[in-house]
Amino acid sequence: MSTRVSQSALELSPNAMTVLERRYLRRDAEGKVLESPLDMFRRVAETIAAAEKEFKTGRVPGELAKDFLHIMTQLEFLPNSPTLMNAGRELGQLSACFVLPIGDSMEEIFESIKQTALIHKSGGGTGFSFSRIRPANDMVLSTKGVSSGPLSFMKVFDAATETIKQGGTRRGANMGILRVDHPDIMDFIMCKRDQTMLTNFNISVGITEAFMEAVEKDADYDIVSPRTGEVVARRSARKVFERIVELAWTNGEPGIIFLDRINRDNPTPLVGEFEATNPCGEQPLLPYESCNLGSINLARMVTADVEVNWERLAQVIELATRFLDNVIQVNRYPIEPIRQMTLANRKIGLGVMGWADLLILLGIPYNSEAAIELGGRVMQFITDQARMTSRVLARERGPFPNYEGSIYDSNGEPVRNATCTTIAPTGTISIISNSSSGIEPLFAVSYVRQVLDKDVLVEVHPLFEKLARERGFYSKELMKTIAEQGTIQDIDEIPEDIRDVFVTSHDITPEDHIRMQAAFQKYTDNAVSKTVNFCSDASREDVATVYRLAYQSGCKGVTIYRDGSRDMQVLSVKKEPPRPEDSVPHESAKKRVKRDRPRALRGSTYQMQTGCGPLYITVNEDDAGVFELFTTMGKAGGCASSQCEAIGRLVSLAWRSGVQARQAVKQMIGITCHKPAGFGENRVTSCADAVAKAIQMHMADHDDEELVHANNGGACPDCGGPIEHEGGCCVCHVCGFSECA
Repeated sequence: MSTRVSQSALELSPNAMTVLERRYLRRDAEGKVLESPLDMFRRVAETIAAAEKEFKTGRVPGELAKDFLHIMTQLEFLPNSPTLMNAGRELGQLSACFVLPIGDSMEEIFESIKQTALIHKSGGGTGFSFSRIRPANDMVLSTKGVSSGPLSFMKVFDAATETIKQGGTRRGANMGILRVDHPDIMDFIMCKRDQTMLTNFNISVGITEAFMEAVEKDADYDIVSPRTGEVVARRSARKVFERIVELAWTNGEPGIIFLDRINRDNPTPLVGEFEATNPCGEQPLLPYESCNLGSINLARMVTADVEVNWERLAQVIELATRFLDNVIQVNRYPIEPIRQMTLANRKIGLGVMGWADLLILLGIPYNSEAAIELGGRVMQFITDQARMTSRVLARERGPFPNYEGSIYDSNGEPVRNATCTTIAPTGTISIISNSSSGIEPLFAVSYVRQVLDKDVLVEVHPLFEKLARERGFYSKELMKTIAEQGTIQDIDEIPEDIRDVFVTSHDITPEDHIRMQAAFQKYTDNAVSKTVNFCSDASREDVATVYRLAYQSGCKGVTIYRDGSRDMQVLSVKKEPPRPEDSVPHESAKKRVKRDRPRALRGSTYQMQTGCGPLYITVNEDDAGVFELFTTMGKAGGCASSQCEAIGRLVSLAWRSGVQARQAVKQMIGITCHKPAGFGENRVTSCADAVAKAIQMHMADHDDEELVHANNGGACPDCGGPIEHEGGCCVCHVCGFSECA
């Protein structure tokens, strides 16, 4: 294998370069980039290979570093983002996520908040179970008062995350889990109905076998006090299940985690019980464990004869497993209990990305029996090979300290790692590798990328463009049409065999999503991060069917997303055929008539916090609807004030000329000139974004029938690109923005 790598040998896409420069490469105090992508990969390879010095046997660090460098620069394997960012740097925190325990006392709860702050400061995400906290209005013996319940403390954790996340390269993210038999479960299920609440949390209900059995029988199940362990009520399982389905249908949350199932596969049952997972749900962890993840790019595992390159795959698995075990050794952990627990169990999570790309290269449709069969075969091979390497590492370095009493103890063949495999979302590292995410289908064949200071660009999947040119049906007009339609399935000029292979997440059925997830889960030590996508007109019963199918097929959890339910919710009394003025405004031969301004108008003023200071936005109406918009920029002047005045004049002119309010929102929402996280409680990313959000607030306050209730309008708050929901998280494939990272 050649180990000489030059900068020109790196096959990095423009999007990959953008992501690396924004988030990964070292910078000086003035923000100047100090290293190239090759420098970054070399820094990581040498740091991780240096762990070999700590063991009596193993590989020569210098030679191993060359092998690590090769698999990263060839984009065959990449570790999780914190490892790429921090290996060989002062912070040195290499883990993606952690689980912290939350007890029932005030001291335990606020100790966990402090530990959360330290983890988020280091760039990690956190998972919690709030199930041990006594319910609201329960007795507090020490004060003779009543408890405020788990939801009140979730808000404290959320506020702490909001405060800390502003300063890092990765945003803090949390997973909150509550057992389905907790007395406050109904309040928990409903807690994100208001999408401005708990914005730094993904939430999932911890489902038990007893609950699912009661759902199927339409029976009641026990509600248990966490303080006493006693049954305090009985509740209809079917009604609770239907409420979970209702909220998931409405906005994608809560997800569900099958607690009994993940504990069935707990490799160290004597050490503790699983209560929570990491923020995207793929890694069940004991209290104080960390997840140390990396993914193999399956798109690179294809022979010249267009077959799976099993030989090369085995080589990369061996190197990646050793790499991840070394990560555990050189990692600088944010708190001591995490260091102790991680070293005691040495869990790693080797997964995949580029699965959809591999299927395309092999000519296999994602939604086919052949794809399901190959998925299981590939994952079984990866897990078997990773465990084989873990046994080799155990002979070199010793088994993980909690090996005695583990599930591996009975067979007498020690392993180095309590778990070896996990399927993570790979939202950002898949952009670096220019591959599809995790085991998800393609999110799009072609999409529009809005470049703020340039033209609108049409991005095309490279494999599709290559085939389109080879087969003679490529044209810029066709690529734009595909981007507008979001699918190629109804475009007859594209050959049928191409349409069969290039299916997107919305082209396949929810059942196909679950079947693929189950195929990989069968051979994965931990869990599988995957989003089941529904079209906007899917019913609640469709969601319920998928939840049942996930349970029946052996999945450890499931996250769903119904198109449009979170990004853009248009509320109207009735649906009418689209009118010409509902489309994107454009010049036409038909003259628009500008409404005259009455002497008096009614309106409201909204204060929005921006990076330029407080911005006051006044929206006025006449009898026909919104009429004009004025802005005042606090004490600021200059460009900010003049640009806001220009925005106000143009919006007013558009409204008076018949352009609908939602069109103004659509054009301005998500425009960014400051940090991606945004300012204030509305996460304002620019003055234009502030104006758009003020218009939304005004329309909501007035119950306007064209209300657009948006989370940045379905656009990335960093670059304005399209947001995709993957693994329970919002991800931008253009710039690498991730809601969960």
